[in-house]
Amino acid sequence: MTKFLIVGLGNSGTEYENTRHNIGFEILNYFAKEEKITFSNDRLADVAHFKLKGKPLTLIKPTTYMNLSGKAVNYWLQQEKIDIANLLVIVDELALPLGKIRINPKGSDGGHNGLKNIQEVLNTSNYNRLRFGIGSEFSKGKQVDFVLGKWTDEEQKILNERIKIAAEAIKSFVFIGIERTMNIVNTK
Repeated sequence: MTKFLIVGLGNSGTEYENTRHNIGFEILNYFAKEEKITFSNDRLADVAHFKLKGKPLTLIKPTTYMNLSGKAVNYWLQQEKIDIANLLVIVDELALPLGKIRINPKGSDGGHNGLKNIQEVLNTSNYNRLRFGIGSEFSKGKQVDFVLGKWTDEEQKILNERIKIAAEAIKSFVFIGIERTMNIVNTK
């Protein structure tokens, strides 16, 4: 039976909650709430196992911090014997406007430390990713502050609907695959 690993990138700890960099965690939290499942702390990640209409999914939120995400991703791929083709990594993206979603089967790390580490550990950039736009409304030299900053009230209004769309994209990936999901999601 085909299994799937869905990874939401972020940083553990209350100081990182509701920050732009943690959108991967936020999307998985929304998804888990909708499916009425809970995460438990396990090796290198908060983990939830369940079946979505008969398809086995493992959701992880790495507890390794962003720049060591590859360690958790690799461990859970091996532990659950999941093919890399069935991996989907959810990540924040500065190069996209707020709430814009892009799904791709491969690509560069784009300077993102989480993706960079996953690529190094897996020794490939050929893995599926869902990039969630966080915008780039910061002045020169303030990128880290922006990425690790909390969502504004205005951003939060946009976020709620877009997180719902990202959760639907996860289901689409599981049921109809990366190519067809790209055709649907990347045009919205």
